Amino acid sequence: MNKKEPKMVKRFSKHVIFAHWLNALAFFVLYLTGLPLYTEFFDWLYVVFGSPAGARLVHRIAVVFFILPVVYILFVDPKSFIHWMKQIFSWKKHDFQFFLHFPKEFFGGHAKIPKQDFYNAGEKLNSLLTILTAVMLIGSGLVMWFPQYFPQGLVMWAYPLHNIGLGLSTAVVVGHVYLSVGHPGSRASFRGMTKGDIPEEYARDHHGRWYDELKEQEKEQEQEQKRA
Repeated sequence: MNKKEPKMVKRFSKHVIFAHWLNALAFFVLYLTGLPLYTEFFDWLYVVFGSPAGARLVHRIAVVFFILPVVYILFVDPKSFIHWMKQIFSWKKHDFQFFLHFPKEFFGGHAKIPKQDFYNAGEKLNSLLTILTAVMLIGSGLVMWFPQYFPQGLVMWAYPLHNIGLGLSTAVVVGHVYLSVGHPGSRASFRGMTKGDIPEEYARDHHGRWYDELKEQEKEQEQEQKRA
């Protein structure tokens, strides 16, 4: 007997998925082209990119693609972008309670986490840190790229700020990748950012407040159809 296929619910649009992976790829290229600047151990990457000048050129091109996803999503799917911004800057009691139970979930256990929104508190924090580190990297990077247009003091501060931004962003990415791919319960979450939908059961267990909203919307639609 064939196993019944789980009911799926839509989570992300194809535009959000494209923007996410474009940003991720650009970050990866930026990371690779920037590594030789920090240690000679990665000098072999200069060979991969042709030369130090080639690595710098690719680095600067990747910066454009790192910024492009925000511009893209604002044009093609502003509703998703606005929803994301509203969510990550909205913090309530259930968000803070999330962090009391999350460590158990993080290490593979099953915790009774309070019902979460479309973005749970962990995703909200990840988004905020991503924005912070992106601003640090892009802002300091532009100063380093065009030092002739900025005061010398600002140029000097840009280098350590860029290093700090790199360290923080790497930590954020490592945690994000683990929870998206390496964590025991990450399969459904990863599907959301590849196919755009997730199992209804996963939505209920990990995004309960959003799931309740979906159920309420379904009831309202059924009532409207009965009245029509």
